[in-house]
Amino acid sequence: MPRGLHRRRGMLASLRTAAVFGVDACPVHVEVDVSFGLPKFVMVGLPDTAVRESRERVRLAIRNSGFDYPPHRITVSLSPADVRKAGASFDLPIALGILAATGVVQRRQIADRVLLGELSLDGGIQPTRGVLPIAAAARRDGLAGMLLPSANAGEAAIVTDLDIIAVSSLADAVRALNDPIAFRANDGAASVPRSDPPGLPGLPGLPDLSEVRGQLLARRALEIAAAGSHNLLLVGPPGGGKTMMARRLPGILPPLTFDEALDVTAVHSVAGLLPSGAGLQTTRPFRAPHHTISNAALVGGGPQPRPGEVSLAHHGVLFLDEMLEFSRHVLEVLRQPLEEGHVAIARAARTAVFPARFMLIGAMNPCPCGYAGDPARVCRCTPPQLDRYHDRLSGPLRDRLDLTVDVPAVPIEALYESNAAESSADVRARVVAARMRQHDRYARSGIATNARLTTAMLERHCAIDRTALAVVTAAMRKLSLSARGYDRVRKVARTIADLAGEDRIRAEHVAEALQFRQPGSRSA
Repeated sequence: MPRGLHRRRGMLASLRTAAVFGVDACPVHVEVDVSFGLPKFVMVGLPDTAVRESRERVRLAIRNSGFDYPPHRITVSLSPADVRKAGASFDLPIALGILAATGVVQRRQIADRVLLGELSLDGGIQPTRGVLPIAAAARRDGLAGMLLPSANAGEAAIVTDLDIIAVSSLADAVRALNDPIAFRANDGAASVPRSDPPGLPGLPGLPDLSEVRGQLLARRALEIAAAGSHNLLLVGPPGGGKTMMARRLPGILPPLTFDEALDVTAVHSVAGLLPSGAGLQTTRPFRAPHHTISNAALVGGGPQPRPGEVSLAHHGVLFLDEMLEFSRHVLEVLRQPLEEGHVAIARAARTAVFPARFMLIGAMNPCPCGYAGDPARVCRCTPPQLDRYHDRLSGPLRDRLDLTVDVPAVPIEALYESNAAESSADVRARVVAARMRQHDRYARSGIATNARLTTAMLERHCAIDRTALAVVTAAMRKLSLSARGYDRVRKVARTIADLAGEDRIRAEHVAEALQFRQPGSRSA
């Protein structure tokens, strides 16, 4: 009896892997039991369809890799049992669990290592999503390392103090676990490149602001928005250059910090948008969804919550071209992430939280036909049409747009000017200097830019003198500014003062901030 019991225990293998919910990794314990009896494959632990289908992928991958698939009863348990397991990244740990239970893989090599990867029928290992959050969780839990697909090696290597073994097939995984020294010597698995913190990247490949002719006021609004991370609305007729300027905004934004780059990489990893072999993302994201986008695609959702466009634009820019062509209901869901900087998607089991700290840049025509106020073309829109058109953008959402600027049609003469406009590099230098002033000012507050100031911090950092207060008071009466609008004027004025290198907000800074909330743009 003891002898049989010892043999029975020898057919059980235990491994570690992980599932991703939101942008957080949830450790998953994989137990594989191979027992004598009629051949059958049973999986428990709330697996979804993709995980249940792993049975055939695992069976054929083992056989096509040259190993014997046990003709016995195989039971796979995925715990914790109350967390739904989704995706195909459990293929590799299940296959290695079967091989460990039958003695092909040494079980001591898999005890303190996270395993994940999707199997092809020929035994190849395909890349998977969410590797960066899983790697961070593995280091936090004190595990030795990870075994994962080669295509995800650069992503996992961002996390230091974690031994990474990258493999491209099930056979390689078995060799790496049974004889890691020989595998590293022959395959170079130990030389996974580490990602260094990003420095100040150059601007090659990004469209340059010098290509924009005229539009001095709009260029100034772009600079202020970039310096303080403010939301901006561009209003003008077709062909005025609204989209052109918005797409040049990333070229004047400061570089990502290392922590910001980690956040951006994690979100794109969970969404499966990182290129094969990619490491740390060092450029700010720029997302421009089409106006037919749904609520779930914009803010995230689905049975297994996935990040939406607002999260993919985290620490970057979300550009809504033809903003009033978006469904009003879709636009309204932006209010919460704009205010709170994250999106919470509740499900029965748990709530997924995605970061969503982005700059919102909108572009719209002044009227349905696009030519209201154009000196050369006649607008044929009726007042009711104008009212219905502008009512698509609600008052609360308008209040969250810090700057609104008119972008008129560019005169033909301006297109032929020989003097080049100021380049993105020159504007970016001023933006970086202004951001550094904000960083020094708010170093102990946990925020990075003026746009994130709380009400309590406004009183401390955005105090205005009597002259500026008189200007604001008159403007509040004339423009019917809300309390939120008043706070946003002060934040913009603080940014303008930072661009000027001033410690105090002066009347001229407030006056310039107020000109970006003109009633003609319907932004007050």
